[in-house]
Formats: sequence, C-alpha cells, structure tokens
Amino acid sequence: MTPTNEATVAPDIHLASRLVEIVTALSMTAGRGPVARGIASLAAVGAGDRVLDVGCGPGTAAREAARRSPTVTGVDPSPVMLGLARRISAARRVHNLNWMEGSAESLPLPHDSVTIAWAISTVHHWADVSAGIDEIRRVLAPGGRVVLAERLVKPGARGHAAHGLTGDQAVAIAAQLRAAGFEGVHTDVRRFGRRTLIILIGTTPG
Repeated sequence: MTPTNEATVAPDIHLASRLVEIVTALSMTAGRGPVARGIASLAAVGAGDRVLDVGCGPGTAAREAARRSPTVTGVDPSPVMLGLARRISAARRVHNLNWMEGSAESLPLPHDSVTIAWAISTVHHWADVSAGIDEIRRVLAPGGRVVLAERLVKPGARGHAAHGLTGDQAVAIAAQLRAAGFEGVHTDVRRFGRRTLIILIGTTPG
C-alpha cells in the first residue's frame, strides 16, 4: 500500500476548491444582465449616487451600476469572486469600481458612506440576516435606499430550488427592515429575463 503524501493532498484539495469556486463565479455571469439592469433601474441609480453591491460575486450588477454612477463598491467574502470581478471589469474597461473583501454582517465601509445598497441573490446565504440589515442601515446615508432581491421559491423546496426566499420569508425580512429603522418598506415581485424575483425595498429616514 502506497503511503499518502499529505503535503501533496492538501494543495490538491485547495486547487479543486478554487476550481469549483471559479466555475461557480463564471456561471454567475451567465444570464444576469437583465436582472442587473432591472435592479439598477428599480433602485433609480443616478449620477449623484454612491452604490454598494453586497455579495457582488463576479460583479455583473456592480458594472451596471458603474454605467450610471461614478462611485460603486462591490463587497464579497470570496477573493476568487473579487479577482474575477476585477479581470472582467478591466477587460470591459469599466474602471469606476472599488472591490473589497467582506461580508454582509461586517461591511468594510464607514457610516453613511453610500446612498444605495443592494444585495442580489445573496441574502439567503447570509449567516445572520438581522446583522446584515443592521450593517446596511449603518453604511447608508440619510435618505438612502436598500434593495434586497431574491429568487422567489416555493415553500418546501430543496437543493438549488430552495436558493431564494419564499413569500413568508420575505414578509419576515420586511419586518426586520422596519425594526432596523427603514421606512416605506414594501415588497414587489418582478420578472427579469427568465428569473422571477421577490424584492424588498426601503429607505433610511432623510
């Protein structure tokens, strides 16, 4: 029996993990244009806005925001995702973007530093939704807008089909937004391309 070389196995596992993450990141760029454009329009991104994309992944929505606003920050916990976001953005000559490593629960931005914060298909990944909402509230300037968009899923769905929010889960998150001090909180169901999203929208007191 040939002994296992742990020094070789560990890098192999690490490489395989990175390859899976890269493939996942690339898959996230496919078909996301309609969603990115739809959310940017719904958030009414303008030239005077400072936009934050929480869980930006490979940066599709952040690049759409950068076409409308001169100040855009993408935050993601994955260095692989951020590296891909940088490379794609450079290749497409979209330069008014800042990429930062961080999580929804601990955003690496100062208080009142953005006017729009959105999270697209990432809230269901957050370890602590209340903490993520509190962080978004902290970094949003007075009168700022939050947009949380998730795929609308059926109750009891499993596996990939469960990646999103049910109507009841959206209602619960709307209550958390109100408890955090957001005003005018409401939900909307929109179809962008092939995706049906449930969207939560609110503003900070102005």
